[in-house]
Amino acid sequence: MQQAEWLASARGRMLRQVGIARRKRVLDLGAGYGAVTGELVRRARGPVVALDCTVEALRESVAAYTGASRTGGDARRLPFADAVFDLIFTQLTLLWIQPVARALDEIHRVLCPGGVLVALEPDYGGMIEYPPEIATRELWLSALERTGADPLIGRALPGLLAARGFTVTVGLFESLCAPATARFDFLRDLPLTAAEALALETIETEALVRHSPWAQIAHLPFFLVTALKPES
Repeated sequence: MQQAEWLASARGRMLRQVGIARRKRVLDLGAGYGAVTGELVRRARGPVVALDCTVEALRESVAAYTGASRTGGDARRLPFADAVFDLIFTQLTLLWIQPVARALDEIHRVLCPGGVLVALEPDYGGMIEYPPEIATRELWLSALERTGADPLIGRALPGLLAARGFTVTVGLFESLCAPATARFDFLRDLPLTAAEALALETIETEALVRHSPWAQIAHLPFFLVTALKPES
């Protein structure tokens, strides 16, 4: 939920640019607990379908899905006919899908001509952290790779989409915010080794003693990708 709030301004701008108000059928791909589904329902012209591979998330967050239909499914084998959506939204989802190529093929299949994918995905390899004593980049890279995720999905995604015939537009999240201590909690949720867990404790202690404004910077780049499926 915190990440969804942090990305809200960029997400809203991207959705306006692709004309969400005129989109007739929308897929929230990797909807999770519905952090963005309600926003899509309010803004889209037509029905919204929320899909996630974790059925428990869809069941536990009924209120978040008000106005949307819910479907359990795998992004690599989408349970939809060809060319049924004119907007697919995904945020922090493709990061976790391997092989992502299958998901992109499926996205291309279920988008109608003139349909568009809106994707917000991180690139942990490009993290900006200062001073060096608070750097967690290597911990993120190791732990994410251990889970089977692709920590460099942001930089890879535009080329993968272009290779499938999409017309791709790419932006980057442009604002630096004060570092949130929640980033350490997110990292602890990953399978750290004992040595990595100890290193994280040391880093967190160092970060907590730096209280003055801009005494530390921790920025995770996000690739803001829109991919249009041509009319023909």
